[in-house]
Amino acid sequence: MDLAEADTRVLDAAEELFYERGVQVVGMDEIRAASGVSLKRLYQLHPSKSDLVRAYLERRDTRWRADLARYVEGRPVGEERLLAVFDRLYRWFSEPSFRGCAFVNSFGELGAVHPAVAEAARAHKNAFRDYLAALLEDAGKPAALTAPLLLLAEGAMVTAAVSGTPEPAREARQAAAFLLAAAHYPATADA
Repeated sequence: MDLAEADTRVLDAAEELFYERGVQVVGMDEIRAASGVSLKRLYQLHPSKSDLVRAYLERRDTRWRADLARYVEGRPVGEERLLAVFDRLYRWFSEPSFRGCAFVNSFGELGAVHPAVAEAARAHKNAFRDYLAALLEDAGKPAALTAPLLLLAEGAMVTAAVSGTPEPAREARQAAAFLLAAAHYPATADA
């Protein structure tokens, strides 16, 4: 097995175990066993568990954002793309393996003591914010809606994980639709 294949197997195992059970509880020996990669090779690829966690989060970020973009870009430019973000969240929340946001989960476990985890979580959330801002710009909507839409999406992720139902995505979508509709009407001054 070459290094690339071994790394893929290690990262696949790490992602499954870390996401399902948490980063702190999963040891390197469990990753070795699940991946079928020797401990020596595993440590050649990732010299520490910290390095493996960083690689897992970076890989997950790349895939998650690409999946979201693929889904959203299948919709017409404008409000439909913004609302499609919440439709994609609903599909994700409906997956049997859904355990919430890997970045929030990892940050909750290690963010205070592990700078690389905190940095990966912040980078992921900032990239998501930037994506929403770009969708708003493409739709001709005010940039001021970026933070509220981000809060709706992030709140839906946490609520869906805790409640065990995908419905928060639909509720957040409805709130997002109200915000987008309100952006059509100029604010009136009080007399």
